[in-house]
Amino acid sequence: MPDPETWSLGRVKGVSDLLMPVGHALLQARRELNALRDETSTRECRLCLGGAATVGFHIAHIAGSLDRLFTYARGDALSPVQVEYLLREEALGLEQSRDDLFATAIDRIDLCLDAVKDIPDHLLLESRVVGRDQLPSTVIGLLFHAAEHTTMHIGQIRTTLKVSRGLLLVSRDLICEEDSEAMGAD
Repeated sequence: MPDPETWSLGRVKGVSDLLMPVGHALLQARRELNALRDETSTRECRLCLGGAATVGFHIAHIAGSLDRLFTYARGDALSPVQVEYLLREEALGLEQSRDDLFATAIDRIDLCLDAVKDIPDHLLLESRVVGRDQLPSTVIGLLFHAAEHTTMHIGQIRTTLKVSRGLLLVSRDLICEEDSEAMGAD
């Protein structure tokens, strides 16, 4: 039987009850990234299927988007380094090794979990702005979006891996069938 999901394991020590869903989602994402790291190759991270984003992009984007969303939640603007990372996420997904991609994302999740523990409830409804367009949000809105956005990308990683592995199996079966037919024709 698989391990229960983190939301069903009780409170996350140090996380406010109001932010418990954020803590649970980040812990679950961390757990899933650790498992995916062990079963995913660098080649699979770089594989591009029909124009869909690579697994490497999704992993790099998790790290980058968490960094940006938590920056906005603090009320800060993005630094030039963060903007550069945003512009390079696709390239990073192709250039970095599996280990580097996963380590960066897991480290960012750990930093975000620590940050969630330090956010007092009375700040959660404070207004925040996002991006060059200064889109309106709140601290809690940004934190919940960070959690659900991370979860969405974990799902995209799992789906992309499932499709790519399925295509590999189908192509192997087709090659085996062609070889069998060729041998039977001799």
